[in-house]
Amino acid sequence: MDLTRLRYFVAVAEEANIGRAARRLNISQPPLTRQIHQLEAEIGATLFQRTRRGVQMTDAGQVLFEEARNLLVLAARARERTKRAGLGQSGRLDIGLFGSNILAVPELLRMFRMQYPDIEVIVHAMNKEEQLQALYDRRVTVGFNLLGLKLAGIANEKVRSEPLMVALNAADPLCAQSSVALKQIADRPMVIFASGPRPNLMDMVFGLCLDSGFQPEIAQEVDDSVTAVALVAAGFGVSLVPATVAQLTLPGVVFRGLAESPPVTVDFNCIYRRDDASPILQAFLETIRSMRPEARKRVKQKRSG
Repeated sequence: MDLTRLRYFVAVAEEANIGRAARRLNISQPPLTRQIHQLEAEIGATLFQRTRRGVQMTDAGQVLFEEARNLLVLAARARERTKRAGLGQSGRLDIGLFGSNILAVPELLRMFRMQYPDIEVIVHAMNKEEQLQALYDRRVTVGFNLLGLKLAGIANEKVRSEPLMVALNAADPLCAQSSVALKQIADRPMVIFASGPRPNLMDMVFGLCLDSGFQPEIAQEVDDSVTAVALVAAGFGVSLVPATVAQLTLPGVVFRGLAESPPVTVDFNCIYRRDDASPILQAFLETIRSMRPEARKRVKQKRSG
């Protein structure tokens, strides 16, 4: 059943007059009459009866009128939803997250969901190897990793850079300082966390320690920073963690900045398939870019100017 023909029928039904309906539709009266006759032939029922003032719907016309309005609303909704999906404004975004990385994304996810309320966001708990496999298998759209990955088919979008901090047991005398130099923890056992493809955070920590003149004594090697901080609280040693992890309020742990010059920072990255051209992915990447300090500064200057 042709939607244009249904639209013409609804106009005639609402106006109860062929002439007024033709003017409303911005067409001449003969083609409109012809369309109504063709619709009646297609359905096999008379839809209108002529009156002195115009036309009146038959019982069959009244039934079609109710159904036609619903169909036109559904068609308009389908067009709008399809258009929004094509623009990346509706659909589904599957995200792979691991461990304390969840601490780094609440504001990003809140902003994205606020900008695109019709996109369903699904978060999957996956370690780094699982994220990569899910990306290759197209089961997730994005994942997150502290350091950029140089892997075939994988692209990186920096979410932000953040300082590296030292997690100390609350009984450690270094807690009395406002910041701690790397060489000051040379004699402390270290809890490190790293998983996934190399280079990873463990490699970065080893490099920093070697540059400061010592090789770290590894007390424990764990998969995520939350476990590392818990072990620091239990007295296993110290740990170097991104500043985001300092949001954890775990009794027995104190976080201090590193007294290094230049400051030691680590990049937090969104990873995705390089060949993924989906509008939803592009919308998510644009949200990341809009939240960077330089982008926010430009927006603030534009508003104040």
